[in-house]
Amino acid sequence: MVKAANVTLVSKEEIGGGLVTVMVRGDVGAVQAAVEAGAEAAKTVGELVSVHVIPRPHAEVENMLTRG
Repeated sequence: MVKAANVTLVSKEEIGGGLVTVMVRGDVGAVQAAVEAGAEAAKTVGELVSVHVIPRPHAEVENMLTRG
């Protein structure tokens, strides 16, 4: 995923029940390419539940997502 495009891995969180959330940052096109590559890789090892890209999130949304 990160090797597929110029993106930065922000976080990877195992949320239980075998589900994993991955957050990457970069320009919209690069993030979309990375997410598509990651989704294809995930399908080869298990079930892909959901993929979502938030292009240019509002600063308050970004703060909520990156709080930790």
